[in-house]
Amino acid sequence: MRNRRPSSSPIERLRLAIDCLPIATREAMLAGVSASERVLVGAYTDGQGGACPMLAAHRAGGRTDFISFAKSWDRFARSQGKSRPASEREVRILTAQLRASIDATDGLELDRAIAEHRSLLADAVRRQARRRLDDQHDPAGEIRARRLTRPRRRGRALLAT
Repeated sequence: MRNRRPSSSPIERLRLAIDCLPIATREAMLAGVSASERVLVGAYTDGQGGACPMLAAHRAGGRTDFISFAKSWDRFARSQGKSRPASEREVRILTAQLRASIDATDGLELDRAIAEHRSLLADAVRRQARRRLDDQHDPAGEIRARRLTRPRRRGRALLAT
């Protein structure tokens, strides 16, 4: 039998999904949802200019794909596989959760840590490449030299002819 986590409410799962988004995506989503007239539930877009919060974030510059946010948003809004415009209440709750999540950031965000880690890795790769180039042109350590000799002929094979 599977171990199950204690059940949490749809709004708690939505908040957890929001908190897992990079800060830039959260800010872009807030801007996109605030600027959008039609926020959708259960669909990415419709033919009338409506968009889901992730598409609104994408249009506002937050280029992140995060499927768990989309699932938690649809569960929270109880879309049940049908697309519809989000109610004013749902949009207010989403914007409040986004603002609270942005305000709760403490500067130790995952996306900043990842960027710093990538920067450190790139610096290490550059240093290693420089070391390899230096080693090729200026070898360190003991230099060994051998006298060049003529190749030896096999004496027995030559004597028999």
